[in-house]
Amino acid sequence: MTRKSRRLVLIAAALGMLGVAAGLVLFAMRDNIVFFYGPSELADKKPSPGSRLRIGGLIKEGSVVRGDNLKVDFVVTDGKSDVAVVYVGQTPDLFREGQGVVAEGVLVSPGRFRADSVLAKHDEKYMPREVADALKKQGVWNEGADKPAGKP
Repeated sequence: MTRKSRRLVLIAAALGMLGVAAGLVLFAMRDNIVFFYGPSELADKKPSPGSRLRIGGLIKEGSVVRGDNLKVDFVVTDGKSDVAVVYVGQTPDLFREGQGVVAEGVLVSPGRFRADSVLAKHDEKYMPREVADALKKQGVWNEGADKPAGKP
């Protein structure tokens, strides 16, 4: 074997090992790559109680119950399935019924979730008033049929 062929075999072996390592990492992370699970996905996957994950969806109308010591009970829904969530802490300003939410925490039992953190989501049309005003000054703002939610 010549020196050049040995070098090519070594490079090919190194690339093969790198490919196998990347494949193993992706295989191990296959369930954790998703940003969050919807209530229907959660019902289909049936993760074991005690699993740490994120759930997302809309806060069901009429489900928010505020208790003592910043305790908040609410239901996350996607229209097909519901997940009851318990959270203790300060809720975001955009947190309200009918609004999108992502909660991170632990699955207590099927259909029951204990959140450590709650993030309120808004749609892609949302634009804070200050940003909209700055874009108007620059002449970049294209105000059409879709008015930003932050604008009166």
